[in-house]
Amino acid sequence: MAEQPRLKLNDANDFPQFGLGVWQVPNDGAAAAVLTAIEAGYRAIDTAAGYNNEEGVGEAIARSPVPRSELTITTKLRNDEQGYDAALRAFDRSMKYLRLEKLDLFLIHWPVPQRGLYVETWKAFIRLREEGRIRSIGVSNFMPGHLTRLIEETGVTPAVNQIELHPRFQQKTSRGFHAAKGIATQSWSPLGQGKVLADATIGELAKKYGRTPAQIIIRWHLDNGLIVIPKSVTPARIRENIGVFDFKLAAEDLARIDALDDAGGRIGPHPDQFG
Repeated sequence: MAEQPRLKLNDANDFPQFGLGVWQVPNDGAAAAVLTAIEAGYRAIDTAAGYNNEEGVGEAIARSPVPRSELTITTKLRNDEQGYDAALRAFDRSMKYLRLEKLDLFLIHWPVPQRGLYVETWKAFIRLREEGRIRSIGVSNFMPGHLTRLIEETGVTPAVNQIELHPRFQQKTSRGFHAAKGIATQSWSPLGQGKVLADATIGELAKKYGRTPAQIIIRWHLDNGLIVIPKSVTPARIRENIGVFDFKLAAEDLARIDALDDAGGRIGPHPDQFG
């Protein structure tokens, strides 16, 4: 397998550009999926307290033959546990479930602006990083306005913003803001929850490169400098999805996928309204 790419974050930490997402993976199936992924070569795992599978992920980490130092683990804070003290307590519980002493990346899962707690929550994250309990801190589903407030009120810029991003919803405004601020963009639902796999353009490119539609889309994320975390519990697909490091898409083919962007392509909830 070709070497997996890593990105340098704004806090000087390296971060794998590819990993496994475990959204909607049941707790009793998470360990098997994660162990299959690690065996296949995955070194980054993305979970969340709200996925209710941190214990299964923690079991896999404990059972993995790969040293902990070679794994990059992300989890996220539940929306109803925002606030300074609540976030600190929630972090302790996540670490217990994950069986970890130190976390690689902790994210505020959604801004939930109507609660008005994300700045105080961010201050708790900063404390945890300063205490050496987390390597990198970031957010998920934050829009430029939310990010601006965080940065202006705390002076600390998130290392990562994980947002819905796939060929039908490319988030170019947010990506431009992230680039200007040195924030890495991480894509959730990178395959559009499967909806983009049947697109004719993706199918044509899959034939051209002798790859699967999923591999073409994952490669598009990588070639755009995005961190991508496709989810699967099927061993064959887990192994298939990682087979993307020995080719790149030509500029004209990247442009063809760029042309699929649709302002109405959002699948998940709007960050200003969710939570």
